[in-house]
Amino acid sequence: MERYELGRLLGQGTFAKVYYARNIRTAQGVAIKVIDKEKVLRVGLMNQIKREISVMRLVRHPNIVHLYEVMATKTKIYFSMEYAKGGELFNKVAKGKLKEDVARKYFQQLINAVDFCHSRGVYHRDLKPENLLLDENENLKISDFGLSALVESKHQDGLLHTTCETPTYVAPEVISRKGYDGAKADIWSCGVVLFVLLAGYLLFQDSNLMEMYRKIGKAEFKCPSWFPPEAKWLLPRMLDPNPSTRITLAKIRGSSWFKRGISIPSNSTIVDETSTDLQNTKDKQEVAVAAAWIPKLNAFDIISLYAKFDLSKLFEEPCLKKEAKFTSWKPASAIISKLEDIAKRLKLKVSKKDEGLLRFEGTKEGKKGTLCIDVEIFEVVEAFHLVEVKKSNGDTLEYQQILNECLRPGLQDIVWTWQDDQQPQQSQDEQPNSQLQQQQRLDNQQQFPEQQQQQQQLQGSPVH
Repeated sequence: MERYELGRLLGQGTFAKVYYARNIRTAQGVAIKVIDKEKVLRVGLMNQIKREISVMRLVRHPNIVHLYEVMATKTKIYFSMEYAKGGELFNKVAKGKLKEDVARKYFQQLINAVDFCHSRGVYHRDLKPENLLLDENENLKISDFGLSALVESKHQDGLLHTTCETPTYVAPEVISRKGYDGAKADIWSCGVVLFVLLAGYLLFQDSNLMEMYRKIGKAEFKCPSWFPPEAKWLLPRMLDPNPSTRITLAKIRGSSWFKRGISIPSNSTIVDETSTDLQNTKDKQEVAVAAAWIPKLNAFDIISLYAKFDLSKLFEEPCLKKEAKFTSWKPASAIISKLEDIAKRLKLKVSKKDEGLLRFEGTKEGKKGTLCIDVEIFEVVEAFHLVEVKKSNGDTLEYQQILNECLRPGLQDIVWTWQDDQQPQQSQDEQPNSQLQQQQRLDNQQQFPEQQQQQQQLQGSPVH
C-alpha cells in the first residue's frame, strides 16, 4: 500500500470499506476496497473473495469496473479498482424516473457488459442500480462481483443452485430453489433494472415478503402509461416467469428500442463463410481498426497469466481444459488476419469486438449447443502479444479437437510459444529481443518472493 495515498471514505459494508486513493507515482485516482480478513475468515467468506478476484480478472470490459491489482497483509486484503466518480446509478433513480434516451443509454451499456460476462462464463447474480456505477463521463460500470458464479459452479444438471440476488431483483426460478440458468436469471434482473430506470420506482415492491415473491412468481406488473410502446413490448419478454421462453440477450440487442441511437462501428463487422477474400482492402482496414483496440497488460495481469503464478489456481476449482494461451512477436493485425483465415477454412463465423476480442462461432448445433470460441489479444510489451483462446459455449471435446488439429498447426508460423510448451517455437524470420529473452530466463529461475508473500497472505498462512 506504499504506492497509494488514502483519502476520503466512499462507502462501507459489513466486511469492507471503500476509500478514494491516489497512486503516488502516476497520480491516478483509484478506489481502494479494504477487506477485514479476520471478519471474512470468521464467517467463512474467503472463497467468495477469491472468486471475486478471479472473476474480475476474467471480465475486462469498458462497462465493468476494472480491477488493477490485489494486495494483502496479515490482517487486510486490498483491491485497487477503477474509480467511478459519478457514484451509484441508484442515486440518480432515487430522484425520479430518467429520460427515455438516458435510460436507454444505461440499459444498452448494461446489456453489452452482461453479454460480455456471459461470453466469459460469468453470471453476476446481483444486478441492481446499487451495483451499477457511473464514471465522470456518465458511462455505466458494473461492480460488486462478490456473488457472481462461474460456469464451473453448475451442478450436473447444468444449473446453479445458490440463491444470491437481492429479493426485489431476483428471478422466479431462483426463488423456487430448484436450480436455474445464471444467464436467464441475469436477464430477468436487467428487466427489473430497465423498469426502475423508466418508472422511477421499484417493481414487485411489497412490505410482505411472501406477497412480493408471489408477484415475482407470476410476473404480476403493469407498465405505466408513459413507457414507450417498444419498451412495453420488451419488458414482458424479459420478465417472463418461464426461463425457457424468456427473451435472449441476442434478441434484446436486436429489438428496435435497444438499437435506437446506436451507430455500428466499423470493427463490428461479421465475417462468415460467404465473405469475400480476407486480404482485400476493406478487411485490411477492419483488421487495423481491431488491432488498435488491443489492451495492454499491467504487472498484476502479467503475473496472473504467468504459468508459475496463475492466480486462478488459488481461486478456482480444477476443471476440464477449456482455454489455451500462446505468445507471439507478430503484430496484432497479423495475428487477427491469421485467425480469420483459419476460421474461414473451418467455416466458422467471426465477430470482431472491442478490446482485442474476437469470437468464433460454429454454424451447426453440437452435442452441447453451438460451439463458441473467444480469442482475446493482449499487448505485454511493444510488439509482443499474449493471446488467450477460450471455449465460451458448446462441447469441450469439440473445442479441444479444433484447438489441437486446426488452431495449433495453423498458427505455427506466428506462435512463439504455447503456455504448456517447454521450448518456444520460432519462425525463421523472428528474432526476439534478447534483453526480454534474458529476463524471461531470470523469471524462470526466481520465485517472486513478494508475489509469494501476497498469495500466502490471501490464504491466511503465515509469511516467513
